Amino acid sequence: MTWAAVAKKDFRDAVQSRALWALVAVFVILSVVSTYAYVEVPEMFGSPAGATFGGLIFFTIGLVGLFVPLSAIVVCYKSLAGERELGSIKLLLSLPTTRGRVFTGKVVGRAAVLVFGLGVGLFVGLGFGAALLDEIDVFAVLTFVLVTLAFTAVYATIVVGISATTGSTSRATTLSLAFFVVFELLWDAVPMGILYVVGGFSLPSTMPDWLYPLMQVSPSAAYFSAVVALLPDLAATAGADPAQSGAGVQVSADAAEPFYSSPKIGLVVLGLWLVVPLVVGYYRFDGSDL
Repeated sequence: MTWAAVAKKDFRDAVQSRALWALVAVFVILSVVSTYAYVEVPEMFGSPAGATFGGLIFFTIGLVGLFVPLSAIVVCYKSLAGERELGSIKLLLSLPTTRGRVFTGKVVGRAAVLVFGLGVGLFVGLGFGAALLDEIDVFAVLTFVLVTLAFTAVYATIVVGISATTGSTSRATTLSLAFFVVFELLWDAVPMGILYVVGGFSLPSTMPDWLYPLMQVSPSAAYFSAVVALLPDLAATAGADPAQSGAGVQVSADAAEPFYSSPKIGLVVLGLWLVVPLVVGYYRFDGSDL
């Protein structure tokens, strides 16, 4: 049994789930409502000069950055932990296949499910926005969608990798939620705490170069920076700045010389978030006692 067969079966089973279609419906509704709100009342969302299509793209990033991690947890936390808890993983491995193929198939299958669901929501939301604004930037849309789907696949890999480390769905849920809380809700405080301590318990007026990559460790922050790096002109027009810490400390990423102090570091961080969970998840799954 090849990894492609495992992925196909996993995708087919997930697509038949009501939970998936509920997530798709929720994202479509959120996309339409948030797009309408941004276009009709741009001042509320930081665009006093009026809504633009570029601004809509970077506004959508905030919605995606929250929705994708939570959706990945819902869709992926049972991917391997559930199979091990029920004992069905032994039946699957009794077929002519390997643990590596099963692990790869699960990652690809769940990533495809999330990409499908998010793709539907993005298509509806951006299409609705383009109709309201009567403008569209095809290159920007394609770039944004591709990076967004890559971010979605990265989060699917992270949660499947977490699921591969345990045979308990409750533990997989706890670990996945802990990852979300630490890296998505609390991570901004970590670099600032380090800077506060290193700076003698006070914040400097400018952020040192070495702190910038720490701020991009969160997958959603790296995703935002990656979009800025690939669409710099649109980001400048929309006023998108990944270098702002939100604590009164700023750095001009464009003026910074080191590569790690530019938005391009987001592409590297996303790549690491794809590779590291794959390696760790496979290592733990391959060596586990099923």
